[in-house]
Amino acid sequence: MLRSDFGTFKYLGLFSALNVTFLLLSNFTAGRIIGIEGVGVSVTVLYFPFTYLIADILTEVYGYAQARSVIWLSLFCSIVAATVVDLALLVPPAGFFTGDAAYQQIFSAAPKMAIATLLAVFTGDICNSYVLAKLKIWSSGRHLWLRFVVSTVLGEGVNTLVFYGIALYGVLPNDLLVQGILMGWAVKTLVEVVLLPVTYPVVAFLKRVEGVDFYDYETDFNPFILAP
Repeated sequence: MLRSDFGTFKYLGLFSALNVTFLLLSNFTAGRIIGIEGVGVSVTVLYFPFTYLIADILTEVYGYAQARSVIWLSLFCSIVAATVVDLALLVPPAGFFTGDAAYQQIFSAAPKMAIATLLAVFTGDICNSYVLAKLKIWSSGRHLWLRFVVSTVLGEGVNTLVFYGIALYGVLPNDLLVQGILMGWAVKTLVEVVLLPVTYPVVAFLKRVEGVDFYDYETDFNPFILAP
C-alpha cells in the first residue's frame, strides 16, 4: 500500500503536495511551445525543474525511500487527473457553449504523449533520487551543490531523452528533435543551478526542524517499491 510518514514529519506533506502540483501543471501545459534562442521547447522547462528541486530536497533530508514514495504518489495523481479530464471531455457541451473545441484541442492528450510523460517522469525522477542518495554516501554528506547539480543533470537528461524520444520522434525532423532535447536539458539544469542559493537554507531548515538527515546505507533501491 502506498503510504508516507506525513504524520511523523512536519513538512513532508507540503513538499509532496508541491511536487504533485508542479507535475500536474507540467502535464497540462506541456503542449505549449516557446522559443529559446530560436529553438522550440515546451514552456514546462521553466517550472518542471521544480519537481527535481523538490525531489533533491526530499532525498537529501528524508532519504531515497521517501522520495520514491512521493514519486509514485505524484504519478498516481497524474493518472487520476488525466483520466478525469478525458472523461469530462466526453460529456456533451451545452448548446450555447462555443469554447468546447478549444478545450478538446488543449486537453485531449494523445495516448503516446501520456505514456511518454509518465515514463519520462518515472525514469528521470528515480534516476535523480538514486544518484543523489548514492553521492551523499560516497561524499559523506559533503559538497551539497555538486551532488544536486550532478543528480539533476543525469535525471533531467534521462527525462528529456525519454519524453522527446517517445512523444516527438518521427513528428519533428531529427535535427530539430536533437536541438529541442539539448536546449530543454540545458534550461532545466540551469534552473536548478540558479535556485541553489534558495535550496541551501531550505535544506538546512528542514534538517534542523525535522530532526533528520538521512543516509541511505541500508535502503532497498528497487524503484517499484511503493511504500518508504
